[in-house]
Amino acid sequence: MSDFPDEPCPENAESRVRISDTNPVREPLRKPVKEEEGAQARAAISDEVFGELLAALGLDPAALPGWWQGWPPRLHVQRWRHELGLTEAEIIETAEASRQEHPEPPDGPKALDRAMQRAAQRKVEDAGRKRRTPKTPPAPAAKPITDLPAFYADLVNSDRYSPVSAISNTMRDAMLARGLVTAERLRERGVR
Repeated sequence: MSDFPDEPCPENAESRVRISDTNPVREPLRKPVKEEEGAQARAAISDEVFGELLAALGLDPAALPGWWQGWPPRLHVQRWRHELGLTEAEIIETAEASRQEHPEPPDGPKALDRAMQRAAQRKVEDAGRKRRTPKTPPAPAAKPITDLPAFYADLVNSDRYSPVSAISNTMRDAMLARGLVTAERLRERGVR
C-alpha cells in the first residue's frame, strides 16, 4: 500500500506526478507545414489514377498480386507524388516507360522507386535549365589584320589616340612608300 494521497498533485510534496490530461504545454511541430502542402500530403491517390497506373504496368485489377493489393501500394505511390514532386501524369508516364524496358510487371511499387527517382531528377534538371538565362552568343571574332600598313595609316590619318612608339621605322617607310600617309601627317602625329 502506498502512503500517497489518492489525487496526485504537483503542489503536494510527497507526489511529483502530474495528471497528463491537464498538461497545458503543447509541443511544437517539428517542421512547419504549409496549408497546401498538408492538403496534398493528405490527399490520397484516387482509384482512377491507381487504376491507370496498374493499366500502364500491364496488371489486371481483377487478379492483382499481393504486393499491389490494399493501402500500402497506394501510400507508396502517394510518396512519389509528395516526396519526389512528381505529378500523377508523370508517375504514369514513368511507369509506362519502365514497362517498355522490362517485359515483366514490377514486383510491387518499390521496384519502380529507381525509375521514379530518375524521373524526379530529370524534372529538377529540366526546371534548372529553363530558369537559366540563355547565354549571349559570343562576340564575333575580330578579323585578323592582314594589311598592317593600311591599318596603321588609318590610325595616323584619323584623330584617334595612337602612341608615338606604336609605329616603327619600318612601318613608317612602308606607309610612305605605298602613299597611304604623307610625311607632314606623320610629323603632326609625332612619328619621326
